[in-house]
Amino acid sequence: MISNSVFKNTVLFLFLSIVACGNSAKTQEKREKEKEEIVSTDKKPLSEIKTGADNHAAYLPLLKNKKVGIVTNQTGILSDKTHLVDFLLENKIAVQKIYAPEHGFRGTADAGELIKDGKDTKTGLPILSLYGNNKKPKPEQLVGIDVMIFDLQDVGARFYTYISSLHYVMEACAENNIPLLVLDRPNPNGGIVDGPVLEKEHTSFVGMHQIPVLHGMTIGEYAKMINGEKWLKNGMTCQVTVIPCLNYTRNMAYSLPAKPSPNLPNDQAINLYASLCFFEGTNVSMGRGTDKQFQLYGSPFLPKSDFSFVPLPNLGAKDPTHNGKTCYGEDLSKIEKVTQLELKWLMKAYQTTGDKTKFFNDFFTKLAGTKKLQQQIETGVSENEIRKSWKKGIADFKTMRKPYLIYGE
Repeated sequence: MISNSVFKNTVLFLFLSIVACGNSAKTQEKREKEKEEIVSTDKKPLSEIKTGADNHAAYLPLLKNKKVGIVTNQTGILSDKTHLVDFLLENKIAVQKIYAPEHGFRGTADAGELIKDGKDTKTGLPILSLYGNNKKPKPEQLVGIDVMIFDLQDVGARFYTYISSLHYVMEACAENNIPLLVLDRPNPNGGIVDGPVLEKEHTSFVGMHQIPVLHGMTIGEYAKMINGEKWLKNGMTCQVTVIPCLNYTRNMAYSLPAKPSPNLPNDQAINLYASLCFFEGTNVSMGRGTDKQFQLYGSPFLPKSDFSFVPLPNLGAKDPTHNGKTCYGEDLSKIEKVTQLELKWLMKAYQTTGDKTKFFNDFFTKLAGTKKLQQQIETGVSENEIRKSWKKGIADFKTMRKPYLIYGE
């Protein structure tokens, strides 16, 4: 006969064994789950952002049996680095012509450089320049095109000319009854909306619409706004279909897979671009002719300091500002990401320059979209007061753009 104490010990042992096995199973399950999570980080997560170009199930059926034109450059790539033009040809899409914006199809030309028409050496397709004297496709350049694709990576700044090219392409398509597919891409500057709103009298190719310097929209959303606000000539509208990004919301961090232009080499330059581009309207270099374009600033007229650089000709800057001269200023390549349009470097440079009468040039007003900003800086208005003067314009713009947003506010 088994004693009560032995029986109790046996039951306790069995109970503890069951618990231990259960815990061991749970521990093993947890380890397996952790292992799966570790493995999954080595793969592309399901929530990975897909650009419009990668959302090909949404647009390939729309191109079947169509003769296609495409506005693109080196940024028009898929996640596997295949160029969109090559992808379309592989999928038996009848691409007829490539239309190239500022910097050209391969994105190697200087800012403002005249781009010539030519032929793509890889595909043999004709390339038509949409820069210089031919910013808008002519009717004869659109003959034989059934549908146009627009796939350019924007950076969210009013004076970045890809949205100006979008305007003219939409206008040409509207005039010639050609539908336009905009393959959307994330805005690397997210939802930042900041800066003075452009005044209509200062409209130019670096500022075509009455919006702030940073608009916080994707290029697909911007196309919808161009149509909705009747900004095209005579209030016409273009038949636009936006192929949206997938798994994307406005304020997600997004690192560009290709340089959008020769002088925006990395995320830091793209983040600082809108703030430092104002220097293009002054006698201060913002790094063209160095390997830190839009990540530093300086000039021979600023006080000597421990930091200096010498601009020299390179890819995208054949004759940079202050070519061969020692420039003094600041290196911003390691600072934290900015979340607004920064004025402090522009204001500091103006306050410390050797000759204030030679600091600004005529291009500054085109970039600012208003004469007021230069006047405010010259008369010593504080940064806080300058920002207050933008407040109403920004609020009105946010209200205006709301119906066109695809990825939340």
